[in-house]
Amino acid sequence: MSERKQRPPTPLARPTLDGFPTDLGNAGKSDVLELTRRFSVDFLRLQFTDILGVNKNVEVPRSQFEKALDGEIMFDGSSIEGFVRIEESDMLLKPDLRTFRILPYDDEGGRVARLLCDIYTPDERPFVGCPRTTLKRQVERARKLGFAMMAGCEAEFFMFEKAPDGSPTTITHDSAAYFDLGPIDRGEEIRRVIVEQLVEMGFEVEAAHHEVATGQHEIDFRYADALTTADNLTTFKFVVRNVASRFGYIASFMPKPIQGINGSGMHTHQSLFRGKDNAFYDPKGEYQLSATALRYIEGLLQHARGFCAITNPLINSYKRLVPGYEAPVNVAWSMRNRSPLVRIPDRRGLGTRCELRMPDPSCNPYLALTVQLAAGLDGIERNLPAREPVNRNIFTMSYRDRRKYRIDELPRDLHEALELFEKDDVIKAALGEHLTERFLEAKRNEVMEYNLQVSPWEIDNYLGRY
Repeated sequence: MSERKQRPPTPLARPTLDGFPTDLGNAGKSDVLELTRRFSVDFLRLQFTDILGVNKNVEVPRSQFEKALDGEIMFDGSSIEGFVRIEESDMLLKPDLRTFRILPYDDEGGRVARLLCDIYTPDERPFVGCPRTTLKRQVERARKLGFAMMAGCEAEFFMFEKAPDGSPTTITHDSAAYFDLGPIDRGEEIRRVIVEQLVEMGFEVEAAHHEVATGQHEIDFRYADALTTADNLTTFKFVVRNVASRFGYIASFMPKPIQGINGSGMHTHQSLFRGKDNAFYDPKGEYQLSATALRYIEGLLQHARGFCAITNPLINSYKRLVPGYEAPVNVAWSMRNRSPLVRIPDRRGLGTRCELRMPDPSCNPYLALTVQLAAGLDGIERNLPAREPVNRNIFTMSYRDRRKYRIDELPRDLHEALELFEKDDVIKAALGEHLTERFLEAKRNEVMEYNLQVSPWEIDNYLGRY
């Protein structure tokens, strides 16, 4: 294990971010330009995600700021996973000015700010394959039904040592366990820097701690509306990776990087609000849950197998979704039991919510929240009757009891998940034809490539025996 790495110094000194506005909800072009001048911004990063949730960006110098803020910067969409064919390659980046943030560190080349963008076609129409726009469509559907989705995600991650050549390894940087302190927890200083930078970028961080597995961490930030939460997750991943790299480590959101220990999940807490009221809360209802909440939960359960490919999109995702490592494998819900798919935390009133425990942090956050919201709304629109909650340990239940409670299992691998996704018309409609086709194509290619590999396990078990 390497020596504890020191906190990297800030290369250059520029105006501090003291006084940066916490709310840019009504910001216009002139407001953003003034902020770039006031805080000596040299470069503007126009950021978006591809269909797989990988952060992408186009960076422009100060001379192009006005053009960028007008949404006139183009890029080649044919080079981005799941976007368009080469003959329809040109795409426009339309920035959401409310997402303007200055990165809380200075590179040698200058100070950088970022804007999250929606993708448009050259004729100024929203691109049907843009993940952020896809979530916005589902949010609008909820609004027409009188609801706003609030969500909070717990995205776990690992930190690993780098090899001498800088390549990633699976050597964890510590041997700590759940809630351990330093010096056993060697990541506490890195987490503090991550928290500092998130706060400077407008996050309200609630807690940070070491997770169950060695080298595994969690940083929790306050819930928000669905779009803001998805935006925050893309920012969170960038900041975590960047800070870890500056300390000389690799941060990974891979769901199950090490066999035999817990993987990383992204438990997603969600509720619907009507104005300022939590539509999931009914003090007179069974479990103090409203009919809306119960129907929403049933919608999640009925479509979980269909949207699992979106919330758990890697071949590796299904090596986390196995019994024995705290990850759910059973399609059921419970008030407190953590073995089912959906759990209802104890808080009531404004804090009433359900927690979906299957997603992992490798997913595209925009698409993951899209399909969860679509599933829940389908339950509400069809008045689906809620099944009974399961307050027993499902792993010890008999087959007959599992049938009684209508307990299905999540897909066992990505191939099965893709087959179930293709059969779920509600989830496909939420994503749209373009994203559905491109996602299936990309992921089936991934499965095919994986199936062509000969693993060390096969060599160890078959080569000398057959």
